[in-house]
Amino acid sequence: MNNDFKTGLILEGGAMRGMFTCGVIDVLMENNITFDGAAGISAGAAFGCNYKSKQIGRPIRYNKKYCKDPRYCGIRSLLKTGDLYGADFCYREIPDSLDPFDRETFRDNPMEFFIGATNVETGKCVYHKCTDGGEKDIKWMQASASMPLVSKPVKIDGYTLLDGGITDSVPYSFMEQKGYNRNLIVLTQPEGYRKKKSKVFPLIKLMLHKYPVVAEAMAKRYEMYNRQMEEITEREEKGISYVIRPPRALDISRTENNPDELERVYQTGRKEAINALPKLKQFLDTTAFHIS
Repeated sequence: MNNDFKTGLILEGGAMRGMFTCGVIDVLMENNITFDGAAGISAGAAFGCNYKSKQIGRPIRYNKKYCKDPRYCGIRSLLKTGDLYGADFCYREIPDSLDPFDRETFRDNPMEFFIGATNVETGKCVYHKCTDGGEKDIKWMQASASMPLVSKPVKIDGYTLLDGGITDSVPYSFMEQKGYNRNLIVLTQPEGYRKKKSKVFPLIKLMLHKYPVVAEAMAKRYEMYNRQMEEITEREEKGISYVIRPPRALDISRTENNPDELERVYQTGRKEAINALPKLKQFLDTTAFHIS
């Protein structure tokens, strides 16, 4: 391999739109496509970790099995625990016993895996390198996926954290700064999608009065996201990044609990990945490139 290049896998979040990502990464694993490193945000972190643990089919399996379980997600969990997605059930019971996370394989896989979460005190995205899939790594995954307004902030490593997508929806810049310069970016919105300015900012500001910088970041998130989409398109056109995205809007609820809908979006991701395989393999063949 040409040492001038480091290949990276970059995963956007999007709650249950992440089933598209799960379909993509399963096809990649089935075809023995590996990367030097990966970074995920929110659902991209919570589901993408299975790439490092090499567990094909795990996230679609447990999501379909438990999506109707009130311990997993729902108003009952929100009222009882302060988290729409039950933290203890999602980040302890499932990975520890119900659908075990392969921590040994995760630890032994040399691929670097980073996840980002928003520091509520600074309004900046901070990153954590996962090493063993243990309690700290899982806590960071929870932090990265802790959606504002329906999740309690997560305290770890001296930070108080919420969803990384608030401040860095697609972490390509972070990976490029780490030296990853041949990247596959998996998005969960179709080409041309742009966010609109929130019409409920006064309500957001009221509900997040304890974290004013987070409220401000959420107010400006559409600007950040749309700029990232423009920059990703530029990278795609220049051939320095490869992008897999849905062919059209996925039209799935962020808290979807219909297994058939989860499967539909998962299969959409599989189809797009299968179609992309020939060009993607060529793109990732770093022996064919040289930096002058």
